[in-house]
Amino acid sequence: MTTNHKYYLDLAFKIAEINLGKTKLNPSVGTVIVKNNTVISTGITSLNGRPHSEYNALNKIKKCEGASLYTTLEPCTHYGLTPPCVNIIIKKKIRNVFYSFNDPDIRTFKKAKTFLKKKKIKTKQIKSKNFNNFYDSYFLNKKFKIPFISAKIAISKDYYSINKKSKWITNKNSQKITHLLRSKNDCIFSTSATINKDNALLNCRIDGLNNLKPDLFIIDLNLKLKKNLSIINITRKRKIFLITAVNNDKKINFFKKKGFKIILVNSFSSKDDFKKMFQYIYQLGYCRAFFETGLTFLNVLLKYKLLNILYVFQSNIMLKKNGLNNTTPHYLKKIKLNKKIKINLINDTLYKKKF
Repeated sequence: MTTNHKYYLDLAFKIAEINLGKTKLNPSVGTVIVKNNTVISTGITSLNGRPHSEYNALNKIKKCEGASLYTTLEPCTHYGLTPPCVNIIIKKKIRNVFYSFNDPDIRTFKKAKTFLKKKKIKTKQIKSKNFNNFYDSYFLNKKFKIPFISAKIAISKDYYSINKKSKWITNKNSQKITHLLRSKNDCIFSTSATINKDNALLNCRIDGLNNLKPDLFIIDLNLKLKKNLSIINITRKRKIFLITAVNNDKKINFFKKKGFKIILVNSFSSKDDFKKMFQYIYQLGYCRAFFETGLTFLNVLLKYKLLNILYVFQSNIMLKKNGLNNTTPHYLKKIKLNKKIKINLINDTLYKKKF
């Protein structure tokens, strides 16, 4: 038995990070197969959730008898759309199984160890300090049946969210990280005001992630979305939902013909309204939602305590008279920005606040 358990498990987590936010209702899992202290195969949960990582890692090697399997999440033991991963573990004659988290799915929860022990496969849970929050979103999904909610905002050093002389508050390095954050979610939320102002595409325009286009939800209660925006003609590449309280047949039909999916709501002004929407979004199969809105809408999310994570990109520049806010940054200023992400953004700083 190898003694580098934490090393191989951390490697499995790094592999799992690749498809985080891209596996629908299933969690992104990473698997590493080790024999004679050598990695002989790896696997990751496939896009949209199937096949699972253990199957992907074991299916591509012929001889792995006596090997050890390291996986980020307890191997599934139940039959779903595919057979359980414990089946191929047994078939391939794996000797040892090491995993970090128990699967909260009641069909599998704490069952793999007992099941594999009966087949004389040594199974042990080893927690990883480096990735102890990796499945926060998955655990929240399972417990509350809602997506994990993240948001981002860019501000100047003196807390302005609008630069009167430029479209941007922060630099290109921060903009690239925003594209990376988008790729870790299966849907993006924005408002018609934000999209109308910037003609925003809200996709992943970064090398290697160009084909990743999380589905888009546009909050447009008064049906103010312009008809000549760049996003109008890209519904073939991604799903776009329009959330509105106005049943204007003519304009609604225009967006329907363009491929938009319409969600009619009576109101979207209370915490309960948001919770109902999030429950509906989860039922549609979305597990991680990323909000990119202006300060006004962000204040609502902060007020109702709806966020799980907030990313704040802060420039070191004081905008002074060139700065503007459409509303008070009161809620933002109350947040202690003391958790810096260790990344070189030149003259910008990225903060991550968990709630």
